[in-house]
Amino acid sequence: MNILLIDDHALFREGLSLLLRAALKDVHTIEAGSCELAFEQLRANAAIDLILLDLGLPGMSGFDGLRQLRHDYPEIPVVVLSSNEDRDSVLRALDAGAMGFVPKSSTSGVLEGAVKVILAKGIYLPATIFLAEPGGAEPRPPAASPAARPSVTCAQLGLTPRQGDVLQLVLQGKPSKTICRDLDLSLSTVKTHTSAALRALNVTTRTQAVIAAGKRGLSFGA
Repeated sequence: MNILLIDDHALFREGLSLLLRAALKDVHTIEAGSCELAFEQLRANAAIDLILLDLGLPGMSGFDGLRQLRHDYPEIPVVVLSSNEDRDSVLRALDAGAMGFVPKSSTSGVLEGAVKVILAKGIYLPATIFLAEPGGAEPRPPAASPAARPSVTCAQLGLTPRQGDVLQLVLQGKPSKTICRDLDLSLSTVKTHTSAALRALNVTTRTQAVIAAGKRGLSFGA
């Protein structure tokens, strides 16, 4: 498992790298202090499995970098790891293609649990995304910690294995054409499976699907 860490603070990168290697087996971390350096690393390392991205970066901003990452490397999931954890920042990151968001204010235990959830192909979002619902709804209690949060499977949502495969790639921000290629499906089939998956989550957009998956602790792990 190769994880690319993009953050302009070397001490934070080193600490996160130590945490990941101590908590997970067979993890190799690659570090970059900017988006520009990250793209150099991506060109040199074809086997990167996950990207953890800070938003406050010198040069190209984290948001611009995120959009370019999703365009140039749609097969690699990107998770934002940032000190900007307000709802607008989280939603903006999800809209740009992030499949999860971990606040830097998290404790090492929460961060470790969140990364494990993400590597198990789940979704982790901060409690702030659940507190201020659109349309003036009543605030909801904070989400449970990653370790305590109950999980649900695609089968429990009434989805077929193939619909679950499509939903997983949709949550990762992959475009329909890429999903067609990855799963060897026609575009019409991908659209049909996507519609079924969104209905199962009672949402209409990918960003809403990521939030709903995070609330329910949706996991695609074996």
